[in-house]
Amino acid sequence: MAKLYFYYSSMNAGKSTALLQSSYNYKERGMNTLVLAPELDDRYGAGRVTSRIGLEAEAHAFSTDDNLHDIVAAVLEETPLHCVLIDEAQFLTREQVFELGEVTDGLNVPVLAYGLRTDFRGEPFEGSKYLLAWSDNLKELKAICHCGSKATMVLRLDEHGNAVQEGSQIEIGGNDRYVSMCRRHFRERFYG
Repeated sequence: MAKLYFYYSSMNAGKSTALLQSSYNYKERGMNTLVLAPELDDRYGAGRVTSRIGLEAEAHAFSTDDNLHDIVAAVLEETPLHCVLIDEAQFLTREQVFELGEVTDGLNVPVLAYGLRTDFRGEPFEGSKYLLAWSDNLKELKAICHCGSKATMVLRLDEHGNAVQEGSQIEIGGNDRYVSMCRRHFRERFYG
């Protein structure tokens, strides 16, 4: 029976790298995967998954209005599908997480979702909140704070390197805007 997996962490833990490796492993064994990426993350072009170590692959870009169950079902009508992989899963809606559960339960296709657990304020993203609640398996990928402790938080920085405390939950960026930290250093920088 297929399962819904959520691989979560702070930034720089290798989520996209792990996703691309998983997809490669399936394909190496002659199996088909569907890689999905939110169209709002267009840092490297919409419909691409790119890791910080240089690995990349094409993906089917989706919006928050798309029904992911229907997308997967349409692919299944054309070809066998052995795994669905979701990059930046924190951007999923509650309904899309529910739809991914239907993919595993009704279509019997495993889903591997990779994303951040919390935003720059330490608040859960909608997609992450429901993946944490509804996934069959939770797997933490570890990142490291500058102090050597496990990084569990993400801090957004302004152009001067100061902690940003307000603003939109979603603001696409990389190492130029965000830094992973342990809870202690996050609190020190965020609450100062």
